[in-house]
Amino acid sequence: MTPGLSHLVSDQPVDEGLRGVSEYDASRQPVIIAALRTPICRANGTLKHLRAPDLLAPVLASLVEAAGVDPAEVDDVIVGNAVGGGGNVARFAALQAGMPIAVPGLTIDRQCGSGLDAISLASRLVAAGGDPLYLAGGVESISTAPARAKRNDDGELEFYSRASFVPLRFGDPDMGVAAENVAREFGVSRQRQDEYALRSHHRAVEAIKTGVFEDEIVPLNSNEKLVDADDGPRASLRAPLMARFPAAFVSAGSVTAANSCFDADAASAVVVTSLKRARALGAMDGLVVLGCDTTGVDPELLGIGAAHAAQRLLTRHTVAPEELDLIEFNEAFASQTIACLEYLGVEPVKANLGGGALALGHGYGASGAVLVTRLLAQARRRNALRNESPLALAMISSAGGLGTAALLRYARL
Repeated sequence: MTPGLSHLVSDQPVDEGLRGVSEYDASRQPVIIAALRTPICRANGTLKHLRAPDLLAPVLASLVEAAGVDPAEVDDVIVGNAVGGGGNVARFAALQAGMPIAVPGLTIDRQCGSGLDAISLASRLVAAGGDPLYLAGGVESISTAPARAKRNDDGELEFYSRASFVPLRFGDPDMGVAAENVAREFGVSRQRQDEYALRSHHRAVEAIKTGVFEDEIVPLNSNEKLVDADDGPRASLRAPLMARFPAAFVSAGSVTAANSCFDADAASAVVVTSLKRARALGAMDGLVVLGCDTTGVDPELLGIGAAHAAQRLLTRHTVAPEELDLIEFNEAFASQTIACLEYLGVEPVKANLGGGALALGHGYGASGAVLVTRLLAQARRRNALRNESPLALAMISSAGGLGTAALLRYARL
């Protein structure tokens, strides 16, 4: 289990303007001052011609420009990736983005949680001191992911669709089977799953129609075509159609293709630095990182991992669920989304105001960073409309029985 940031940063309450933070604490207080993402597009579709670095590099280049950062001053690029071919995609993408050769790169793998864990790691490094600046996030090109094979004793290759995440004695279920386990364990009905998934699509469609996502998206050129919008949300989806989908993973089960996410290609990243350095850069606002947590749960119920991490985090910071203003949860399956939110005591309708992965798609390593990008955009919009400093939570579950969460507060710096 990974501790949060509580032991590294000041216990002083963070107010709207952060005016009371000492110089020492300001040099160790992590803050996210910019966040961007690519369009999220169905795997083997619009972005199938782009490899992981091709997706990530434009985001990195746009981030340093948006934050007014000299690329030479980036201390590291920390990137999550789950099904790529290795080779340190963070370093490759940084150089492809035009970063100086002295800027290093670190690629991490916590499967679906990789993007959020990359941001968490960067935040912890900021809290260690030195006023560093990191680009952190995640990327996944499922369309171009390499085939996987293991070599048998006779030297022949045996191809497989996914890696083993835990020893077999722990079960190591496929994701859909694990979602069924969660639905059964927590009593989440097929009707509720369908209703939640349908709402996710409708919210995402409305967000696209009203331009809510435009400021957070970096357009991409794919096969001589400009791609500047998510392509997953379905405006025509209705309850009668949802009800016709058969069980997808377990006979007579409740988890279907319609209330599950689909695979997607995407990249997302943020600028993480200290409050002191953010002010020196002239940043006007950002998400103050109050804490992060990662924990393990029963792999048979892997989808509930995010709730356990979030609960630990909220308890550590004495935050009640009803105090949260914005919540972004990675909707791998409607069953686990409902179960996690209700486990925390949060009404599911309160999360993912612009829709989630059920409508937008799940780009594995990128998805955790997408959550933070969405939260910064939502917080800025909320502050502009209501002059508020919302308290936000990002949370995601991962294969192998893991969950990661981050507690954030929007503030004018």
